Amino acid sequence: MDLSNLKPPKGARRPKKRVGRGEGSLGGRTAGKGDKGQRSRSGGGVRPGFEGGQMPLTRRLPKRGFTNKFKKEYAIINIRDLVNLESNGVVDTAILASERKIKGAKAGVKVLGVGELSKPLVVKANVFSRAAQEKIVAAGGKVEVL
Repeated sequence: MDLSNLKPPKGARRPKKRVGRGEGSLGGRTAGKGDKGQRSRSGGGVRPGFEGGQMPLTRRLPKRGFTNKFKKEYAIINIRDLVNLESNGVVDTAILASERKIKGAKAGVKVLGVGELSKPLVVKANVFSRAAQEKIVAAGGKVEVL
């Protein structure tokens, strides 16, 4: 058996019901929508979140906090991820993207100090944590802020 032999079980597929085609069709007049009311009308029904006039949950709950729309979100990389790169001593955003260490540099790249660095590297990024900066310099490398 393979995907080309699969079929739905008997009775699972039914023909589409054609509603509103006259009294003889069993779906005429009200077309299966009942007699009156909001849901029977054309375009009827309520919007998502409507609770029948009761104060909706989204308005009953208190508002908290604030979102800074100018916040910069950086693609984050740790020092331990720089150790295994084939980069001839220079690490920049292009190399990190080609090695798939970062996904889409949003507002740039931030280097954090998790891990140890054994070889000297020239690291080019937008932001460095203090620990990362100290470890790169201690290993004989260089930090370049873009």
